[in-house]
Amino acid sequence: MNDISLKNLAQNLDLTNPPEGFVDDPFPFYDALLEYAPILRQPDGSVLLSRHADLDAIYRNTTLYSSDKEAAFGPKFGVGSPLFEHHTTSLVFSDPPLHTRVRKIMTSALTPRAIARMEPGLIETVDVLLDDMEGKAQVDLIEDFASTIPIQIIGNLLDVPMDERAPLRDWSLAILGALEPALTDTQLEIGHSAVCEFKAYLQDLVARRRAKPGDPEIDVLTRLIRGEGADEKLSEIELLQNCIFILNAGHETTTNLIGNGLALLNDHPAQRKRLLDNPDLIASTVEEVLRFRSPNQFGNRETTAEVEIGGHLIVKGTNLHLCIGAANRDPEVFPDPTRFDITRKPNRHLAFAGGPHVCVGLTLARLEGRVALGRLLNRFPDCQVQGPRVRGGRIRFHGYASLPAVL
Repeated sequence: MNDISLKNLAQNLDLTNPPEGFVDDPFPFYDALLEYAPILRQPDGSVLLSRHADLDAIYRNTTLYSSDKEAAFGPKFGVGSPLFEHHTTSLVFSDPPLHTRVRKIMTSALTPRAIARMEPGLIETVDVLLDDMEGKAQVDLIEDFASTIPIQIIGNLLDVPMDERAPLRDWSLAILGALEPALTDTQLEIGHSAVCEFKAYLQDLVARRRAKPGDPEIDVLTRLIRGEGADEKLSEIELLQNCIFILNAGHETTTNLIGNGLALLNDHPAQRKRLLDNPDLIASTVEEVLRFRSPNQFGNRETTAEVEIGGHLIVKGTNLHLCIGAANRDPEVFPDPTRFDITRKPNRHLAFAGGPHVCVGLTLARLEGRVALGRLLNRFPDCQVQGPRVRGGRIRFHGYASLPAVL
């Protein structure tokens, strides 16, 4: 594709009607956006932003840029609908005081000491999965490995009984899938149903936990019920919807982190050899996977006043699409940004967003990435992806639905 074509595509890119190839491989389009249209107004009046400096500044400024999505999600989901209730109550799409109360509980539970206590259980979970895969003619690195790890870890965090975890992944995929820029009626209906089913399950689980509380030092659900670490307790709706958020947020993004990492190391054998020769590079490898193939490609904010960004006046109440995937390829911040380099330093990626809304589970996600990638490669250094890969098929979340491999 020549420069004129790329420029035209970038200047006319519509997230609700993306060009062919964008969903599976958005990265050439991101490069074109950065060069030709880093501030791009969308047909619906929203604005798409791609530069690292712009996203970084917006994440840090909670006065001019709100995370509250009631105005945006009302027309999208229907005011009062299950998806509207969930996405306007959960931590990621809320402003203080709700955001502050929930975040205090989560940060008080996810201390470095608490996460260190999780590591032996994480290692055991990963090793059991590796044992189960060994000897099979072919495995699916998503179904058999990457998607199972976060469900177990977050399930442990809320002490969800093992025999009750089976529906969690499908509920999560349906609810997070509703955040795509454009939805069919079927996708909306599936999302609404998933919220209702998830909420009904959690009402029962919460009732059981109230009757028999867990140890608040290790059971985040008990902490949430008691409001430990916050100034006041959560309402019942806030409690249920943020439990859903915790289970969802820890699932798809970490699945994508692990799956994308395995695919990238497969596709860059020289980098994989560097890691095998020097396992201490696993931490910087995870950071480069987060930059190069960010599990979450987009964030959003809404302007609370008229603002100027890069010479463009943007009116109050405008929805901003923050393209994390593009910002993490910004040549102003990352030398040779299209190169996958597991030794890259510094690596100021925005995969976990930033500012007061920086991902509350980032330390746990990094730990899961290091343990999963490191232990699989150590056990199966010759693992090769073979067979048709199935992409996740989403704009906001980037990953694989299937990654067949031989070990």
